[in-house]
Amino acid sequence: MLKFWLNRLVLAIFILLLVSYLVFWGSLVLPGDVAELVLGQYATEEDAAILREQLGLNKPAWLQYVHWLMGVFQGDWGVSLVTGTPVSDMLAERAGNTFLLAAVTVLIAVPIAITIGIFMSLGAGGKLDRLSNVFVLSLAAAPEFLIGTIAVLIFAVKLKWLPAISYLGTNSSIEQIARALILPVSTLAIIVSAQIARMTRAILSNILGQPFAEMAALKGLKKMTIIKKHALLLAVGPIANVVALNVAYMVSGVVVVETIFSYPGLARLMTDAVLSKDMPVIQACAMLFSAVYVLLILLADTLAKLYDVRQLDGHS
Repeated sequence: MLKFWLNRLVLAIFILLLVSYLVFWGSLVLPGDVAELVLGQYATEEDAAILREQLGLNKPAWLQYVHWLMGVFQGDWGVSLVTGTPVSDMLAERAGNTFLLAAVTVLIAVPIAITIGIFMSLGAGGKLDRLSNVFVLSLAAAPEFLIGTIAVLIFAVKLKWLPAISYLGTNSSIEQIARALILPVSTLAIIVSAQIARMTRAILSNILGQPFAEMAALKGLKKMTIIKKHALLLAVGPIANVVALNVAYMVSGVVVVETIFSYPGLARLMTDAVLSKDMPVIQACAMLFSAVYVLLILLADTLAKLYDVRQLDGHS
């Protein structure tokens, strides 16, 4: 297991280095000149040349990449080209909001999804199961921007129950935070819950089809009893793996949701930085999202190794 984990860790580091290379070069090819965007449209060529020299933009691209990467290893993400604020300070300010959004979504979505998956597995193969499969699959396939837009139209525009913009201030009360989180959390939770519920149903249905479960049913045990006493224990690893993969997928959904609801998180910070071509901020946010994604995939691989579904044959 240690060897497996070390191999995955080395692979994760390699992937992050590759991602850093792609992120850096991708930010360089964004349209527009950084110096002109920072100084404004009335800046002279001389002023732009001076700023390029100050920012090191006149150096070869490979040298800029090496300098940036060395700074990342030292925890120095650079300084925002637009505000002049250290990027690490900007990340610290927004990271808490994004973490709060993701954490609340996971705490709500995962228990609901697993519960739905359990009840779907009870009627596997029946009409209700087929209908619920179609419904859940439709939700899983729906893009975040569609669900978010519909939620805003219904609950913010028509009913006026909730704010369309999820604003969080430093002095926001618990009630204000809760109201601001309801729509973005609901949008993310619908997508994540649908995916986890489908996979939970498939995992439990597979376990209930094993000989030991069929024997327990022949002895008179109800399906729910078999699930509680046997199937759930065997499903812990596969379900945990599914949860980790879907939380990793949620990283991309956060970008869309934060943009729709103007939520002051890392994703919104990155989209604003793209518009102003604030390269240090773009690079830092992209690397942070990539690191979270890679770490969650590493966790999913580890859980899949620890709880291999093929071990069910041994149990039977």
